[in-house]
Amino acid sequence: MTAKPADTEYMELRGNLAEMSEAVSKMISGSVDTLVTGNIEKARQIMESDRRIDELDVKIDELCTRIIALYEPKASDLRYIITALRIIVDLERIGDHCRNICKQSIKLSSMPKVKEYIDLPNMAVAASDMVKGAIDAYFSKDEKKALAIIKEDEKIDAYQNQITRELITYIAEDVTKTKAVIKLINITRRLERIADHGKNIAELVSFMVTGKILRHQKPEDDDEQNNAG
Repeated sequence: MTAKPADTEYMELRGNLAEMSEAVSKMISGSVDTLVTGNIEKARQIMESDRRIDELDVKIDELCTRIIALYEPKASDLRYIITALRIIVDLERIGDHCRNICKQSIKLSSMPKVKEYIDLPNMAVAASDMVKGAIDAYFSKDEKKALAIIKEDEKIDAYQNQITRELITYIAEDVTKTKAVIKLINITRRLERIADHGKNIAELVSFMVTGKILRHQKPEDDDEQNNAG
């Protein structure tokens, strides 16, 4: 009979994943804060903190591989481990996006300010909430929360469209602002990608709980199928 993973190994996995997600959440809010404050030193510190994200990525990968090799988990246990392996890919990429935001913030700190930053920080909070909510849904195995997180992506898309349209008008008014505007649009795009990774994690949670793959399928489509059945 195949043994089940020990509680200590699950606790280690949970602890490492919690640390990684918390570090990523701090990077999201911190990277945009460096844009607002122009704090170059903080931006560099956040970029350096990405090393810890990479370390945890490797550590969790090795732990999950060890659990699979030792215990050959089945069904829900296997989905739990596979989901963790895929979540860390999204978290690691979020860290990379935060590094890029910090790089753009450092460059923008030496340029005249295009506008007051209000919507971008709000967009960052919304994206960070998606990531944190998706991780919480993983730990609690809460599919309903995961599906709610997926729908939040529409809010992020609305932010991106609104901010991008507004930024483009500044180029029309003053062409000398073009470089700064392009960097701000890049930051907006990075935040949108961060939210996409949060959505990916939520979809993985739904798979973990139900065994159904939601990729390329909208939640409302799934509802329609259930109603039809």
